[in-house]
Amino acid sequence: MLFIGLQFVVWSVSGAYMVIMDIDYIHGDSLVTNEKQNIVPEQVKYSFTDLLTRYPQAENIELGLLLTKPVYRFDLKKQKRMVSAGDGQQLPKINIAMAIKLAKHHYANRQVEISKAQLITEKPPRELSARYLPVWRIDFDDFSSPSFYISVNSGQLVTKRHSFWRIFDWMFAFHVMDYIDEEADNRLLLIASTLALLASIFGLVLTYFRLAPKYNKKQNHQLNKPNKAGC
Repeated sequence: MLFIGLQFVVWSVSGAYMVIMDIDYIHGDSLVTNEKQNIVPEQVKYSFTDLLTRYPQAENIELGLLLTKPVYRFDLKKQKRMVSAGDGQQLPKINIAMAIKLAKHHYANRQVEISKAQLITEKPPRELSARYLPVWRIDFDDFSSPSFYISVNSGQLVTKRHSFWRIFDWMFAFHVMDYIDEEADNRLLLIASTLALLASIFGLVLTYFRLAPKYNKKQNHQLNKPNKAGC
């Protein structure tokens, strides 16, 4: 019961944090600029048909922007490729200079400096899914230590993280009692929840038997107490 009592405290603290914090802020939406850029049709000189002719096995094709230049992004043999929509040339992988430029382009506060840039190709940190590898991690010298993850192959901002998200992640792990995969349907949580329910029921029963005798004794005392008339 002591273990369950401590877990009740953990559930309360972690649940309160997750409820109090604004979920959009946790997701880092406020860190990303809301500027919308439109693709100029005149810049797209390499057609979709030309792309399929050259890469017939291409999948998940999309037309987007790399800074201000239109590009095709697609999957080929389970690898992300990027081709210029202007001349059809395959673009090289994103280097550190371009990664920093892309991170600054997406960051809402353009005046903030970069504190660190790191290439991650294997063993991603806890806050990053392995499916995004390889990526550049760009850390900003700003409040809550935000980090942008830029894909090496596509140049896209795949995710953003900051200190409050990292705390939220740990709070969720403690809340669902799964500290690795963070799955809510785990056996430890089921056992703890069952014990917590039993503890609550037994606590109510013990409370009843603790208070009932005192209540009955008080009632009997009032019934046996003589009235003011001396009867």
